Amino acid sequence: MLVKVDGASPVPLSEQIAAQIRAAIARAEVRAGERLPPARELGQALGVNMHTVLRAYSALRDEGVIDLRRGRGAVVRDGVDGARLRLHDLARRFTLEATRQGLTDDDIVDLLRRTR
Repeated sequence: MLVKVDGASPVPLSEQIAAQIRAAIARAEVRAGERLPPARELGQALGVNMHTVLRAYSALRDEGVIDLRRGRGAVVRDGVDGARLRLHDLARRFTLEATRQGLTDDDIVDLLRRTR
């Protein structure tokens, strides 16, 4: 699994990391039961603070994508739906761009309803 971050991007580094891990799982590059790199190692490889990686891992845990346990690390959960992860990333990118363009949450929901 190859993770890259763009320090010039307006997207927070932890979100970039989480999105790339989601994408790797969706593409089946990382499978259920596989361990993700330790936060300290991934942080060093990316040139970011370990806590940035831990924020990404925590977000993925909260979404039900990984299990995060002390001593065992971050492990991809069984039953993670790759198609749903792709939709999740599309939704994140969409809402980020809509927000940049000045749309409110209500505007975004209305746009989605009209697009259906």
